Amino acid sequence: MPESITHFPPPVNEPVHSYAPGTPQRDSLAAELESQQRATIEIPLIIGGREVHTGRFAEALVPHRRGQVLARVHQAGEAETLAAVEAARRAKAEWMNMPAADRGAIFLRAADLLAGPWRDRINAATMLNQSKTCHQAEIDAACELIDFFRFNVSYMVRIESQVQPDASPRGTWNRVECRPLEGFVYAVTPFNFTSIAGNLPHAPALMGNTVVWKPSPHALHSNWLVMKLFEAAGLPPGVINFVPGEAEVVTRAVLSQRDFAGLHFTGSTAVFRGLWRQAAERLETYREYPRLVGETGGKDFLIAHASADADAVVAAMIRGAYEFQGQKCSALSRAYLPRSMWSAMRERLIAEIRSIPMGDVADLSNFMGAVIHRGAFERCARHIEQARGDASCAILAGGGCDDSHGWFVEPTLIEAVHPQAPSMCEEIFGPILTVFIYEDAAFEETLGVCDSTSPYALTGAVFARDQRAIALATRRLRFAAGNFYVNDKPTGAVVGQQPFGGARASGTNDKAGSALNLLRWMSPRTIKENFDPPRDYRMPYMGPA
Repeated sequence: MPESITHFPPPVNEPVHSYAPGTPQRDSLAAELESQQRATIEIPLIIGGREVHTGRFAEALVPHRRGQVLARVHQAGEAETLAAVEAARRAKAEWMNMPAADRGAIFLRAADLLAGPWRDRINAATMLNQSKTCHQAEIDAACELIDFFRFNVSYMVRIESQVQPDASPRGTWNRVECRPLEGFVYAVTPFNFTSIAGNLPHAPALMGNTVVWKPSPHALHSNWLVMKLFEAAGLPPGVINFVPGEAEVVTRAVLSQRDFAGLHFTGSTAVFRGLWRQAAERLETYREYPRLVGETGGKDFLIAHASADADAVVAAMIRGAYEFQGQKCSALSRAYLPRSMWSAMRERLIAEIRSIPMGDVADLSNFMGAVIHRGAFERCARHIEQARGDASCAILAGGGCDDSHGWFVEPTLIEAVHPQAPSMCEEIFGPILTVFIYEDAAFEETLGVCDSTSPYALTGAVFARDQRAIALATRRLRFAAGNFYVNDKPTGAVVGQQPFGGARASGTNDKAGSALNLLRWMSPRTIKENFDPPRDYRMPYMGPA
């Protein structure tokens, strides 16, 4: 390993811009938002470093102004997908043999570009294409993606040094080579986080793999800019190939290839299980067992003990459930509250929810925008109507849906008499929070209900001042969440601080934002070199008595 990479300085998390009134960052972002809305752009595929125009288009829309088209995006078919696979194959040898320090330098340059001249561009695209407020775009598309780039390089350095053997007896040299997988990686990315869209292709590439990247059809504008950021940072052609297209067509072509070596996925549990099933059916055709890494669904919870700070619980419920319209994998969706606390906080919580401003995210006074597309809007509407028609449920706040200009769903609070009500159990992925009120003495029993209600295990939170209650909840909910929070909302994992991922139906828990994820994208080779090999097969015990 080159000497220069053994002394990599520890990274620090990117500071978050406030965009408060009067700040230059606010004025600069406003100008970029105005610029991006002036014209519809055309987005091609990027295969082997070349722009590919297929003439088959999808549209990148503005969810809060659904009639506005940000971009017309060329769509890949089978031929273009296979061309991307071939481009990844051709680029592999040179890329995997590039020194790790040089691969890392490309992504460190991408981090600096994103922290500087690219920040407004990618933040504005994320606001418009995914209906994120300036704060949600800033912590996602800028800060978290910058952190992924910088921390992952640091993790790569640490892995290269720490996997080396502890001993080499005299006359031998033992070492470990950090090889990439033997083939290409398929990255399938979601709409809800631009940072995830950048990290899923970047992390395998950093470790020497080449990638075919299929972005979400509902985040094509921001994801295109991430691809252009990679190019601006000096990523060689073919290392990451940008292939938007119809999911079934692209996936079928990718999984048919002998060199398919890994899947890096974030999306729904059903889709991930389908991809796993398809790969398993073709297992004998692959060069090696593919690595399948996925972060999928969640039914994220908050449980409060009677000793909890009620004001902190209210703030955590609102921010956890309604930021970015509840479209975070970690978003709070079910809450368990003691009756004594509920009696004191109920009216305040309802009033706070009703005060939430919602509208065009370019108006920086808004806390919420629109849900991502019509399908999400209709799914939320169905759950609200189901609760409205259920005598054991009561809609306490919100419940309105309006698609006249954009896909707007009001922040909605449902109270359920039974902890097994559909909105307490089913993933919704929208701004709908359901609460169940338990008797104060039933805290431990309610922990069991919380643990057994959902097949998911992504994020969860416990609120209490009583340390015994915290310890009990931490122990009883050990497998209920891959990211567990004490007296904090269950959203907002930070790279380098809370590596993210869940188990059960929530994924393979390979912890993006840590060295654990990068380990999945390498295939180590142990090398022993003997400087004085034996020259006779006979052993000492075989000599005459």
